[in-house]
Amino acid sequence: MIEELLVAVAGAAAAAAVYAGAAARVVKQYERGVVFRFGRLRDDVRSPGFTMIVPVVDRLHKVNMQIVTMPVPAQEGITRDNVTVRVDAVVYFKVVDAADALIRVEDYKFAVSQMAQTSLRSIIGKSDLDDLLSNREKLNQGLELMLDSPAMGWGVAIDRVEIKDVSLPETMKRSMARQAEADRERRARVINADAELQASKKLAEAAEVMSDQPAALQLRLLQTVVAVAAEKNSTLVLPFPVELLRFLERSTAGAPAAVNETRAVAPTPSPPPVSDAYLKGAAHAAEGVEPVEDLAGASVEPAPPEEGA
Repeated sequence: MIEELLVAVAGAAAAAAVYAGAAARVVKQYERGVVFRFGRLRDDVRSPGFTMIVPVVDRLHKVNMQIVTMPVPAQEGITRDNVTVRVDAVVYFKVVDAADALIRVEDYKFAVSQMAQTSLRSIIGKSDLDDLLSNREKLNQGLELMLDSPAMGWGVAIDRVEIKDVSLPETMKRSMARQAEADRERRARVINADAELQASKKLAEAAEVMSDQPAALQLRLLQTVVAVAAEKNSTLVLPFPVELLRFLERSTAGAPAAVNETRAVAPTPSPPPVSDAYLKGAAHAAEGVEPVEDLAGASVEPAPPEEGA
């Protein structure tokens, strides 16, 4: 009797162990458990941890709730400005409702992948090439909106969408390179022209100062000589500006004119005063001198001396 009781207890324990082993389930932290009983969905979604189901009657499906990173294959399309490009992207999404992800769509990952490809082709056809190259944030937001609307009905939330790369034909790359080079050359010429304009204005101001102060030109010339001599050259070429020569010419031409003017203005000296005695003596001497009639006649040779003299 006791032996039969022990056997029955052992059999019951073995049956309970088998039942517990068949009914016990463990749901991980990043998973949720969806239970189907005879094919019908149970309302309670099993949370992470240890859980029990009815063997043979219930079926437990675990759904991953982590963010899934899915690359979108490169899609070739024609932009709105008729340029053929290849664009690839990446989609980040996660399941927010485990029951809807199992019931409403057969394979939510495949559905999201196909929808991302079609949306990417659509966004390529609606955009210009410049938008694909420089305005990707706006395109990423547009792709996210296009994917998020139908995905919410599947219990999936689109976290973000990023365009990875835009491949262009080689001819288009060369054309864009030439365009960028021409634009940079244009900007370089504009900068050089602006610099020349500013330099010409400064030079004009310096010329005005030097015209008012000729000594400034000489100082500038001496600075140039010092700068050239600092290079340890054996030959020194000293330029003379035309303005300096003109200044020297004006200086030398003004000196004789000043002398002539001084001479013209100087008064004629008056004769010294003559006394009365001097006048009487001069008159008495003039009475003893015989007048000469023809001073312009023939020259008179001196008479020979007398023999007795």
